[in-house]
Amino acid sequence: MNLSPIRAGRWLALAPLLVPALANPAPRQDVLPPSSPPLASAAGISRFQAELDRITTRLADAAPAASPQVLQLAARAMSCALRNPEFGVDPARLGVIDYSRPSTEPRMWVFDLARHRLLFEEWVAHGRNSGDNLTARFSNREGSYMTSLGGFTAQETYMGGNGYSLRLRGLEPGFNDQARQRAIVIHGAPYVNPVAAKLQGRLGRSLGCPAVRPQVARQLIDSIRDGTFVFAYYPDKDWLQHSRLLSGDCGGGTGLAAGIASTAHES
Repeated sequence: MNLSPIRAGRWLALAPLLVPALANPAPRQDVLPPSSPPLASAAGISRFQAELDRITTRLADAAPAASPQVLQLAARAMSCALRNPEFGVDPARLGVIDYSRPSTEPRMWVFDLARHRLLFEEWVAHGRNSGDNLTARFSNREGSYMTSLGGFTAQETYMGGNGYSLRLRGLEPGFNDQARQRAIVIHGAPYVNPVAAKLQGRLGRSLGCPAVRPQVARQLIDSIRDGTFVFAYYPDKDWLQHSRLLSGDCGGGTGLAAGIASTAHES
């Protein structure tokens, strides 16, 4: 469903919190600049966690149906991606997909961070070999017909076999960096039909693409094209422990994400 703007009073600006260094961009590198407090230290982790808690609260206020723990991981990953200018991430928008939810429920959220709005809360398909109503398997391999996890940059649009479509660049080696080669794109598809899903017990499935309802496809795609960070989540232990965007020092250390994610599934 396409949601109306959230009142600004319910949501403080998120972009300055996510991108504290925008006014003085960090040098191009894979880890945090030396001037930043090391996140691997106890003090650094505590400060960063407090900031993430504030961001998560504001995102959760805008999208109360979404998991706060997943939103927190999305904010953490986006913060890391923004420290890598070569990823081409635009700080004004954020997309979140929670593949731990059944396909019969809305599980994609698009936030306009610059204008303080939740733009979309939508159904989204997963790959046919990733599971039925619930996903269980993920892959980065060509021909797997499975969904990929992790952080992506939404890039350019094109007209293809599925109509108006949006290419995704995977930012996580070993997990989604073959997305462009696999033609993993966002597009509309008639099998993304919530009414039919209630009758058959699941949405129709894609060949790995996060397909959306045809009625909202163009508007949703245009809202995130050209740089939006899109975060695709599932509590996959291997990804949570080795994600370059969720590690404690943004690409160079042991991940902190597994603990956050485990909290989501214990509660």
